Amino acid sequence: MDDNKTKPLRMTASSLDGRDFSNMDLENADFSFSSLKDINFDGANLRNAKLRFSALDRTTFRNADLRNADLSFSSMSDVDLSGAKVEGANFSFTSQEKSFNWQDFSLIGIIQTQSWIGTLVAAMLGAVILYGFNAIAYFTAELSFTDEPVRLAFYKYLVMLTVATGVCTILITQGLTAWLDMIIKSLWAKHIILSIIVFLADSVLAVAIHQLFATDIVAQYISRYPAEPSQSAPWYWYSWAPVVIANVFYFLSREGRQISRKISDQEYQLLNLEKLKTRAELDALQARINPHFLYNSLNSIASLVHEDPDKAEEMTLLLSKLFRYTTGRKTSDYFDTIENELEMVETYLQVEKVRFGERLRFTVEVEEESLKSLQVPKFILQPIVENAIKHGISRMAEQGNIVVKIYEKDAWLHLCVHDNGPAFPETLGAGYGMRSIQDKLKLLYGDNARLELKNDPHKSVNIAIQKTAIEQHQQSSHAVSA
Repeated sequence: MDDNKTKPLRMTASSLDGRDFSNMDLENADFSFSSLKDINFDGANLRNAKLRFSALDRTTFRNADLRNADLSFSSMSDVDLSGAKVEGANFSFTSQEKSFNWQDFSLIGIIQTQSWIGTLVAAMLGAVILYGFNAIAYFTAELSFTDEPVRLAFYKYLVMLTVATGVCTILITQGLTAWLDMIIKSLWAKHIILSIIVFLADSVLAVAIHQLFATDIVAQYISRYPAEPSQSAPWYWYSWAPVVIANVFYFLSREGRQISRKISDQEYQLLNLEKLKTRAELDALQARINPHFLYNSLNSIASLVHEDPDKAEEMTLLLSKLFRYTTGRKTSDYFDTIENELEMVETYLQVEKVRFGERLRFTVEVEEESLKSLQVPKFILQPIVENAIKHGISRMAEQGNIVVKIYEKDAWLHLCVHDNGPAFPETLGAGYGMRSIQDKLKLLYGDNARLELKNDPHKSVNIAIQKTAIEQHQQSSHAVSA
């Protein structure tokens, strides 16, 4: 690689709307989590660029080189990709709808565009809201400061009618929402049907309230104030407001559900991706442990083939038993009971005892019988025992002793492997076996598990896992199997 080559451009979480990057060399650039609306990338070199989780609405990529670029989880409404090279590009979970469609109208989206249409809609909405609040303030002031009894009674009737109509409108709209969404497909038809039902219901309610409570109040008011301008308005003049409120409420309700659904879908997709990533990494760890163990075991058998064929045969049979354990279960199972793990470890130690003879002694201790049913990651103990043989017992002339001990202390499960081989050096570097265990624990338990190497009071490798974390995994696996 040329040392003089400029470093890739990094502009994560930036606001770059409307910029011109045409014909620029942006290979390996990182624009993740940025707002890149209306940008001109025509003819730009964006190979291996990262544009994930970005807003790319109305961005043009004409004749751009997007090979192996990552545009996942980005908004891409009205994007122009004509002539672009997109081989190997990642468009996973991108949103590529048209920005304006009456069938998928988005009030929030229009306001957020900050275009002249969005500004106009926001201004009108603000004016209507302010007008409504001023009307509330006006009638509240009239009720508070009017002394004339006929006018006061009439205003109280209007407030009661308005509140009752508003409650009725919202209840009807909320009650019809699920039915309209399930039965009616056309958005316009939904609004028309809702408008008719609300108009009829509120008209019936208004007539009922007038007949039951306000006949005399209205008659006295008309008699006292015959020249009031409001009396010249036709009866249906006051019917349009509830209809508008019902349609706006229904529309905003649908908008909110759509936004929630999109967020939930994205969270679900992200969760699934994370699970797939974890599963892929665990598969890789599992696949690498098996050949690693096989390599060491076959070397042990090879060393006995000429010296002691009977022992080599015994070792081969024990090895086949081990591989029935490793291959006789589903590859997607990452957990097994402590009892099965210990059986596998004992078989492995028997394999090594054939080679070492009386130079190797081992014991397996479980503090409580109930611990055997707990599930732990598969192959979590075998690499540790293997290291104890390879770096400890094999380097001793005298008898080696390995103790595998399982116990619980302070709500933590401890999986310990002791050996009487040479102590761990202070500058010990983690070999593959130990790294694979650390990676597994990190992937599966996060901070709820740890791996410790000790020389005092005696040499040991200790895996500690919080009991609650183990129980949670067991409950999850039971739920999935059910």
